[in-house]
Amino acid sequence: MLDLLLQTLDDTVSTMITVFIMLFLAGLMVEMNAFSRINHLAKPLISISHLPAVSASTFVISLGSALAANTVIARMLAEGQLTERQAFLSAIMNSVPVYFRELFTYQLAFVIPVLGIYVGGAYAVISIATGLIKLALVLGLGRAYLPADLSASSASSSLPPQLTPSSSSAAPLPPLPPLPPQARKNLREAAKKSLRGQSRIFLRIAGLYFIMTFLVLYLSREGILQSFDVVPLANFFAVPPETIIPLTIYVASPKAGIALLGPLIQNGGISETKALIVLMLGSLFMLPFYSLRSLLPNYTSVFGMRLGLSLVIISTAISVAVRMSVLLMLLIAT
Repeated sequence: MLDLLLQTLDDTVSTMITVFIMLFLAGLMVEMNAFSRINHLAKPLISISHLPAVSASTFVISLGSALAANTVIARMLAEGQLTERQAFLSAIMNSVPVYFRELFTYQLAFVIPVLGIYVGGAYAVISIATGLIKLALVLGLGRAYLPADLSASSASSSLPPQLTPSSSSAAPLPPLPPLPPQARKNLREAAKKSLRGQSRIFLRIAGLYFIMTFLVLYLSREGILQSFDVVPLANFFAVPPETIIPLTIYVASPKAGIALLGPLIQNGGISETKALIVLMLGSLFMLPFYSLRSLLPNYTSVFGMRLGLSLVIISTAISVAVRMSVLLMLLIAT
């Protein structure tokens, strides 16, 4: 048992060093307000999609909270300053920034260090691709179904009075409202706050990874993982039977499933391609549960049952379709 604990500790320390560094850097970027600097992307996106100017404001707000951004959209819809089609596309666009924010706070900080550069990197690329597909959908549908003159006329009326530009209404797109002034933080202060804020998250991740690493090593040594040879799911999707446990855990908790799958990859218990198959298969089961548990209450409480349910279905369908496409390609390749 002692040798098992020492091996678990060795695997955990080497991986968690990278996790700690990435978590610290992500927290530092948040403290230095680095994420908000991409707000310049909103202006051309709004112009291309023919959405009103308020959509640019809510897109910037969604960098911090998609729920807060959608609340603004819902209010404008209720006041008649946005059409339902504009509100729908704006809400879909507000769900995009989270994919890019998680690239730093989740993918680079946790997924890639645990799963490795190939599996973790592919997992991150698939996540970013989902966000880009949602964004492309908004740009394409907006340009096709929202006339440019409607966007221009509704732009100034949809902004709150204090944000309405003083320039002529003939301008194609009013400038983005300035972000509220914030005190400039020096690097030392930001580093201290990042260290304090990320320490609790790091300890939780490290503890979970240690437990899962010990579990997979123990189950492998006892031969328990090899006892699932007749599991129909493994045979149908051509995944190793020992991955059924991390697959099942992933559906309930992606972080726990990834923490359990990481040691399997590092110890050679599963190939990188098979690991990706497990992740994609787990996502097909996990995403609908996540949507019911998290997205449905948020969207329906803000937009009402009909529009909120439509947003949940479309958002979930896009995510599932991306994972299903990747899964099929992996199965064909193997």
